[in-house]
Amino acid sequence: MPIYVQFGDEVYQEGVGLSNAGFYHKLATSFVHPSTSHPTPQDFASVYSGCSKKAEAIVSIHVSDKISGTYNSARHGKKMAKGKCQIEIIDSQLISIGLALVVMSAAKLAEAGENLQSILEKTRKTINQVKIVGIFDTLKYLVLGGRVSKATATIADILQIKPLLTFKNDEIVRESLARTYSRGMDRLYEFVADRPNIQDLAIAYSTVPEQANQMKKRLSSVFPEEKIHVTWLGSALGVHGGPGALVLAFRQGE
Repeated sequence: MPIYVQFGDEVYQEGVGLSNAGFYHKLATSFVHPSTSHPTPQDFASVYSGCSKKAEAIVSIHVSDKISGTYNSARHGKKMAKGKCQIEIIDSQLISIGLALVVMSAAKLAEAGENLQSILEKTRKTINQVKIVGIFDTLKYLVLGGRVSKATATIADILQIKPLLTFKNDEIVRESLARTYSRGMDRLYEFVADRPNIQDLAIAYSTVPEQANQMKKRLSSVFPEEKIHVTWLGSALGVHGGPGALVLAFRQGE
């Protein structure tokens, strides 16, 4: 379900009317800082109604309810949807590629023929197995989006440090600090390399594809390179992360 991205009077649907490359170009050149908004209940109702024509059931997994109204919008959309298809809505308690790993895991279960109850139980278990960490070249956009205080950003600028942030208890919090972006990438690698039994691994970037590919190569020492997903950082987090953001997400098995 694409979110809405607004630059002043211009409103786009993510990935529909505005590509990821187009979004980051506008982010860097526009005089207006963008805002985002979640899909409407009617958006969800339309998709649910369409899917119900051919699906036995729908498992709808979304970004953390504590940072977005998407989950609540989906619940209202479920009530509006036409058709008798069973719809189950899940709060992933995650964002970005952490959410993506949960969705991909659920999709694999469905493709393997698992029944609805099994998919729901295993998906909720997967949510607790996913971790996210990222490095941000600047805190400017996190401040503009209200995710980080101006005081924290000022200290980071004065000390010329790069923050590593993670997602805990449905909040973006500091994981550690690095003196340089290069050292921050070392920390990202160490954050993953020190974890046992990794089952899935993904990398998302805003404007640093070369660094993302370098990280993929480096992580191939601890996880099969061909199984590492690399993708753009979507505009929902890109609005807050800005240029130079690099985020890792992984799922640990038992």
